[in-house]
Amino acid sequence: MAENTPRLSFTCDYEEGAHPAILKRLAETNFLKEPGYGYDEFSLAAKDKIREACGAPNAGVYFLIGGTQTNATVIDAVLRGYQGVVAANTGHVAVHEAGAIEFGGHKVLTVPQERGKVSAAVLNQSLLDIENDGSYEHMVHPGLVYISQPTEYGTLYTKAELEAIRAVCDEHKLPLFIDGARLGYALASPANDVSMKDLARLADVFYIGGTKCGALLGEAVVIPNPDFIPHFFTTIKQHGALLAKGRVAGIQFETLFTDGLYEKIGIPAIRNARKIQDALRASGYELLFESPTNQIFVVLENTQMAELAKSVAFSFWEKKDDTHTVVRFATSWATRDEDADELVRLLKDMRLA
Repeated sequence: MAENTPRLSFTCDYEEGAHPAILKRLAETNFLKEPGYGYDEFSLAAKDKIREACGAPNAGVYFLIGGTQTNATVIDAVLRGYQGVVAANTGHVAVHEAGAIEFGGHKVLTVPQERGKVSAAVLNQSLLDIENDGSYEHMVHPGLVYISQPTEYGTLYTKAELEAIRAVCDEHKLPLFIDGARLGYALASPANDVSMKDLARLADVFYIGGTKCGALLGEAVVIPNPDFIPHFFTTIKQHGALLAKGRVAGIQFETLFTDGLYEKIGIPAIRNARKIQDALRASGYELLFESPTNQIFVVLENTQMAELAKSVAFSFWEKKDDTHTVVRFATSWATRDEDADELVRLLKDMRLA
């Protein structure tokens, strides 16, 4: 370990490699010869297991490498040249993807949010404002609504909220795309009431995150009605997103969808996030808000932040004022209880100092 490197890290949920069951399965199958591009037996089995978990027997299932690549490929496949994607102003496609959507020729049309969530009422009014603009034909037209579950702030949409958003999309004849990069942590949260079957029922396309949820890499795109995006395989390749060794993703998702592993994999992250959040609250720290998943947002004095950074790695989130900063602690499927306990101890000691 390099000198001055923090001993603890809660920077993000993809710092570790992969779940041991995945590594074991990759090693066991390493010398088998299989077709490429997702036609291997493992990818085919994984797709069937995902279809079963989603209650969507005819769904198209495709494996891509990472979240930004997946978002950019799906959005470009759905939109016409004059259309943009509607997203929260904090949405990943709007803030943390380096303009990947715009690079592909489509504008991100941002709408207001609260704690990362877009309400059906706000979405409806925003769409009406655009449609009723006198210069509508001179503007980028909404062509797709994008949300994520969980959101960038770790918050969750309820089933009722998603149903209301779906109704607005139907009213405006817009498809719905749900980013599930951290879906495993939503499914593990006691606050969640949305299943993968619900996502398959309510979304025109969504994806199941692997990179942040125990896989070495990979996201599984699910298109409940495969005719919604015709020739998506070809579009994936056109975007340079087709993995020749498709088995690498297939083996991982087959493992994640065996014996309910994917639905359970986020439990340690949720348990330890609750422990950290409860300790912050008990010690008198200001939480930005209560987050039900694996991301905790806390307001620290800048001096506290500098002191804590000597022994813990975490993420800068946003500046609150000249003397306070919002930082994020993220737990993962692999977070050890003893590391969460040590972070709790450090936070308590710093508060008492």
